[in-house]
Parts: sequence; C-alpha cells; structure tokens
Amino acid sequence: MIFLTAGTQFPFDRLVNAVDRAIDNNLINEEIFAQIGGNSYTPRNFKSVNFLDKSRFDSCVRQSSAIISHAGMGTITIALEYEKPLLVMPRQKKYGEVVNDHQIAIAKRFEELNHFLVAYEVEELPHKLEQMKTFVPRKRHAQPQAVIERIKQFLTEMSADS
Repeated sequence: MIFLTAGTQFPFDRLVNAVDRAIDNNLINEEIFAQIGGNSYTPRNFKSVNFLDKSRFDSCVRQSSAIISHAGMGTITIALEYEKPLLVMPRQKKYGEVVNDHQIAIAKRFEELNHFLVAYEVEELPHKLEQMKTFVPRKRHAQPQAVIERIKQFLTEMSADS
C-alpha cells in the first residue's frame, strides 16, 4: 500500500488530483490510502479520509511500501525514521497552496541529500513514480552537535552586533 498524505493545514487538490490521474493512466498499480485534509477534490480511484489521528497516521506509514506527500517536515521526518521511499510534491505559492515557497527550499535540500524524490510540477509525477519503484532513500543521520554549534555561532554574531 502506498500512503498519500496531503497534510491537514491547507487543501492540496493538485497533488490528490495528480495521483488520481496517475492511477487512471496505469502509472500506479498498488493500492493507495490517503489522508487528504480539507480538499475540495474527492479522489475516484482510492480510499481517503480527511484526517487521521497520530497513531493511525503512524500505522499507515509503517504499513506502507512508499509514501507520496506534500513537503511537510512532519511527514518527511517520519518517512526518514522508518526509511520509507518518499516522493514529495511541494506546495507552491504560485498555485495559492501556501503563503511562501518554504516547501520548495526544504524539498531541494533533502533531494540533494538523496533522502527522497521530488516532483515540483504535476508533469514530473509520472517519471518520479517510475523512479520510486526502485528508489532507496539515503539514511539520515541526525547531527544535534552541528545544530548546537550553528546556534552558538548565531548567538555570538548577534551579541557582537549589539
């Protein structure tokens, strides 16, 4: 089962509709289950719910063979934790899906690190779905000490400027 999550804060009809069309075009043959949030588009080809509680969400992630998602950090983090192949489509400001393009920045960085695949536009989805069949995400290693050092440097620079 592929788990599709469009997040819960904003509608993401573009992603849900694109996955539905991919099934129409036989690009996805595996069962899909989705958390679609407050979308106005209702998928025709797979089961979906608006919202899942945390335990059910985590269960869907664990049971899935892969995940398709917006580029939200919650989903990215859990997909990396469970080492699930992840294909993201960042929400974009130009489509009125978010107020800024922070998800594009997140997606680019994690894509560079080979942690997941990214389809920035609907037209890229077929190729990325094909890649996802054999994609093995690079394991992420948390580096809390590096974060601490960056924060220290920032605070040192801020205190020097005052």
